[in-house]
Amino acid sequence: MNKIDHIGIAVKDLEKSNELFAKLLGTPHYKIEEVESEKVKTSFFKTGASKIELVEARNPESAIAMFIEKRGEGMHHIAFEVDDIEKEIERLKAEGFVPTGSGKPFCGADNKLVIFFHPKTTNGVLIELCQEIK
Repeated sequence: MNKIDHIGIAVKDLEKSNELFAKLLGTPHYKIEEVESEKVKTSFFKTGASKIELVEARNPESAIAMFIEKRGEGMHHIAFEVDDIEKEIERLKAEGFVPTGSGKPFCGADNKLVIFFHPKTTNGVLIELCQEIK
């Protein structure tokens, strides 16, 4: 793994959260993007070499909506940048970590191929691997 790519934060209201994080970080968001497959709308802020991703549910059936209903707004996941997502998936599975969903990477926000690993196998933290789509 190369670095922390971003920290994902589940939010109820993306517009209000964008205002809050712009004040907090002293910089505006640089991108808003819908991820239809996950039924979410995202907003990204740069902070040093990493990013903050705000994630708003666009459907009450989405994982983010269910997360917020269960736990409220807050940190949702930590994403790590990788060079070879397939290789990292196999390495982590061999170490006993369990991917969510189909176990296959899919197109996520910010032009990334992504996969998540279940928090039950990662000390309660949802872990995302992401690789730039070239």
